[in-house]
Amino acid sequence: MPGLTRRLLLAVLATLALAVAASPVSAAGHSLHPVKAAPNVGIVNIYTTLGYEHGLAAGTGMIISRSGEVLTNNHVIAGATKFKVVDVTTHRKYTAGVVGYSVSRDVAVLQLANASGLRTIKRGGAIPLHLGMRVVARGNAQGRGGPPKTARGRITALHQQITATGDGLDPETLNNLIATNAHVVPGYSGGPLENSQNRVLGMVTAGVPGGFAIPLTPALRLARQIETGKSNAVVHVGPTAFLGVVLENAPGGAKIHSIVSGKPADLAGLAAGDVITSLNGTRIASRTDVRNTVLTLVPGKAVPIGWTDTNGIAQTGTITPIAGPPQ
Repeated sequence: MPGLTRRLLLAVLATLALAVAASPVSAAGHSLHPVKAAPNVGIVNIYTTLGYEHGLAAGTGMIISRSGEVLTNNHVIAGATKFKVVDVTTHRKYTAGVVGYSVSRDVAVLQLANASGLRTIKRGGAIPLHLGMRVVARGNAQGRGGPPKTARGRITALHQQITATGDGLDPETLNNLIATNAHVVPGYSGGPLENSQNRVLGMVTAGVPGGFAIPLTPALRLARQIETGKSNAVVHVGPTAFLGVVLENAPGGAKIHSIVSGKPADLAGLAAGDVITSLNGTRIASRTDVRNTVLTLVPGKAVPIGWTDTNGIAQTGTITPIAGPPQ
């Protein structure tokens, strides 16, 4: 049976910025004294099938349009080949597709299939953030489903930089985060961080100790970039290239830990134990280099690849990536 990965990035290093008394989250059209929103409205539980990893994963998301766009973390959707999304207030279930994502900012947008007239999250607008502010994190704790669990706390710092990792994903440095002492657990990722009026201030992203959240305004700004339909240096839109390998870091490149039979790397003549040293003219020094280069490739278009085989002999060839899961 496949295992369930309840995704939450772990903050392995937090660099404290200078203490800031307040940091406005600016968006037009919201009062500084909003009417209390109904808890859990606009929240979805996300379940993914990791087809090439023979596993499952779970997280949380927030509905940001009545037509079914969902904001979540990129690490919640990474590797997903199938989605099941459940609106926690209506209990309706949806399939979903990936609109686009940003690996470096840990933001992704899904589109629910055949969705309309949905209730969205209530945004925090111009509510200022300040140290000591009471907050509530909500999410699909441990991937168990049902109504979101809550973790209460206070904002302990603003404008934080962390290096986070989890579930075999490469470490990522994230900036400008909200730090709290709310005890979030795996499964909360992609869920809302709210104020006492249930207005959303940010998106829960990492934990241990406490919890970290991406402020909502920059997350929505990235969502708007994704909605333009154009990839750039920060966001990826459209099909993701797939080589069919599981990689690990090794001296001189990215070592193939395992290979998917019948997929591009296998067809190109690579094998487990080989070390990829170049891809599409880019020198490869780590598996992160492979991932970053793959995000620039077009499925179906052959590119050059270089590797060192298990006998230590340098090899070159071409590889034709196919469309695969998000990175």
